[in-house]
Amino acid sequence: MTVVERVRELVEPLLSARDLDLYDVELAGPVLRVVVDRPGPLDLDALGDATRAVSRALDEADPIAGAYTLEVTSPGLERTLRTPAHFERAVGEQVKIKLRAGAAEGDDRRVAGVVAAADAEAVTVRLGDPGEGGAGEGGEAGERRLAYDDIERARTVFVWGPSERPGGRSSREKRDHRS
Repeated sequence: MTVVERVRELVEPLLSARDLDLYDVELAGPVLRVVVDRPGPLDLDALGDATRAVSRALDEADPIAGAYTLEVTSPGLERTLRTPAHFERAVGEQVKIKLRAGAAEGDDRRVAGVVAAADAEAVTVRLGDPGEGGAGEGGEAGERRLAYDDIERARTVFVWGPSERPGGRSSREKRDHRS
């Protein structure tokens, strides 16, 4: 069993008892990152409580040899997608995916669109990027099924809505209103 698997096994019940989902565990050099999520808002009090509980459990079980830095964090607005469960949770969300070299025909390694479906083997992306008039990078349309083994990197994309102008109505609306 790897260190990440041991940590996952250890902290998952602790987080579940606090109504938190374990989104991911990552060991990158001396940094152990435990990513937690929940339906609805995730506030600093919940993260602080989770950090204390995870830290105590890791101190008692000592699953990591040597010194490390513990980070307990939320996945954020733009979430890294690495597991089938991540992709399943992202159904309906805008994503950008980069495929491994050799996994795509020609230069077609970048895929943008909305996750239409995800299962244990692959993700299906409805191609298109709202910022590019509905077509994916390269102008293609339709859907594309991507095996997880072919994916180098993937993340959700937060789509900002249109912003209102400061001061309320636009200059044009003010002019039209005066006439």
